[in-house]
Amino acid sequence: MPLYREGAPSGLVVEDPWLRLADDAAVPADGMVLVSFARWREARAALLARRGPVGVVLANTDPVEALAADVSRLDLMVLHFPKFSDGRAYSQARLLRGRFGYQGELRASGGVLQDQIAFMLRCGFDSFESEQKGFGEALAKARTLFSVVYQPTEDGRSPASLLRLKRRNVLVS
Repeated sequence: MPLYREGAPSGLVVEDPWLRLADDAAVPADGMVLVSFARWREARAALLARRGPVGVVLANTDPVEALAADVSRLDLMVLHFPKFSDGRAYSQARLLRGRFGYQGELRASGGVLQDQIAFMLRCGFDSFESEQKGFGEALAKARTLFSVVYQPTEDGRSPASLLRLKRRNVLVS
């Protein structure tokens, strides 16, 4: 599936350097490996002991809280949207970024549509797997779709309420 990263040239599909391992596949001693949540839980110690980055693929039903102690050790988390109308991966992303302080790559996979990019970016996603035509161009424009936002999220933008408060304080001073 084509992979897009925020900040890559518009419309450019980037190469995925990660090796996706089946749950029964041997784990290489080094290199970038991506494993399922079940495999992570089963072989956590061995995966952490190897050389090279480790990533985890989560279904939208997997408890991200189980990874809270390991977020600093993981370089990639892939959150799956089984269909575009199922938003549980948004909540997972917010928990990972906001509550657990995850700083690595956060990738959306599955039912990822260009209409949702701005919201995914606000939740902390920075890479996307999508076969939708025009996805790369839409990603390049997504940060400019809304000049003001209302909810505080993980993208660092100040919500309207804080902007109003700052403006009021400047005018009063």
